[in-house]
This record gives sequence, structure tokens and C-alpha cells, in this order.
Amino acid sequence: MTPPVLFEIKDHIAIITLNRPEKRNAISQSLLIELYNNLEKVSSDPEIRVGIITGAGDTFCAGLDLSRLTTDNLMDPRGDGKDLFDILRNVNKPIIGAINGHAITGGFELALNCDFLIASENASFADTHAKVGIHPGWGMTQLLQQAVGVRMAKQMSFTCTFYSAQKMLAAGLVNEVVPKDQLMKRCMEIAADMASVNQNMLGIVKTLIEQGSAGTFDQGLGLERKGFTDFLRKSGILNI
Repeated sequence: MTPPVLFEIKDHIAIITLNRPEKRNAISQSLLIELYNNLEKVSSDPEIRVGIITGAGDTFCAGLDLSRLTTDNLMDPRGDGKDLFDILRNVNKPIIGAINGHAITGGFELALNCDFLIASENASFADTHAKVGIHPGWGMTQLLQQAVGVRMAKQMSFTCTFYSAQKMLAAGLVNEVVPKDQLMKRCMEIAADMASVNQNMLGIVKTLIEQGSAGTFDQGLGLERKGFTDFLRKSGILNI
């Protein structure tokens, strides 16, 4: 039986591939279980420094597999109370979304939960929750507006139309747009840069950025300054 998610490690970089191309990588319970397990492997394995999520075939992820909506447990697939948002927020290493095609609704939410996105020229993004009548649950209403601003987020979610990679680059959702045949090469280049830095400090910076974006400016700055003071004390630079 073909696994719904592929996992490989190259030079301290984990590549996670959604592997249901015949279903446009639509999300099933078995796919989520494998995805969650592999993301936790990224967190726990000291040899892995960066993760990349992409899709097999011409689609990144078409969202929930609607044919399995009434039979699969998609909010708590492993029965441990953890969903997609919980899993990705607990990964203590950078996760790059390599968007190789359509990222639709739940697949779009998966992309939004990555640290940043590199998209191929043929990629596109759509939030169709309002079109299919399914309530968002993995961060769409919060993460999209953080990425592109409230007004653009409203337009995307209210119209349920597709937006090109170039449009999303201009809006700030996507970091880079590259030719399709260069997508993984470029993601591996960026991942290699991140794998070469001080991993402890990278993890600290990632946490500070995420905690800061969830609170006020003053709260985020307070966390950074406290961490800096602690760092100076531990380094023997500050003796107070």
C-alpha cells in the first residue's frame, strides 16, 4: 500500500511529501496521522535541523477529502487531542512550505502554518470554506490576515477565488516565486543556509517571533529583552 506521506532526510533537512496525487493530496485521517508523526520526528531528531513540506504531483494540497468527511476523524486523528495547528506550533525548527501547485482551503491552512513559503510559478491559493460550507479550524481566519492584512484576507475568504503565486508574492504571503523545476532546489538552498547557523539560537529566535506575533509589541519586546538579559548572565558578561 502506498504511504500517504513520504519522509526522507538529506543533509540535516527533512523532506515531507504529501503523497495522494490521485486525490490531489487531499487530507484524510491516515495522511494527518503520518504528517503529525513525521513533524514530531523533525522536532525530536537532533540530526534534523529544517523541515520542508511539499506535495506529490501537480498539487500541494486540495484540502479535506470531502468523501471521507463523515468517516475520518480529521480534527483529532490520533486521538491525543492534538490537531494541525497544535502540531506545527510545537515544531521547534523551521518548516518551509514548498508550494508546488494549488493550496486550497485546508491545504492553504497547512501552508499558512509553515514558517514561510516558496512557491512555484504554477502555484495558486484559495480559501473556499464559505463556498463548500465548512467551518475553518486550522487557523485560516487568523493566520491569513497576519500574512496579507485584514482587507486582502477578507477579499480572499469572501470571494473564494484563486490567487496566483505572483499575486501572493506581492501581498506578502509568499517569500519567493521560482520556476516549477527549481522549487525543491531553491528550498534546499534556503534550508541549507538555516541548517548551518547556531541551532539553539535559531530556535530561540523562532519562538520569540511567534510569541511576539501572538501578543502586543511591548509583550514581545519584553520577552526578547528578558531573554537577552538571561543570555548575558549565562555568558558571564552581566554580573547582576
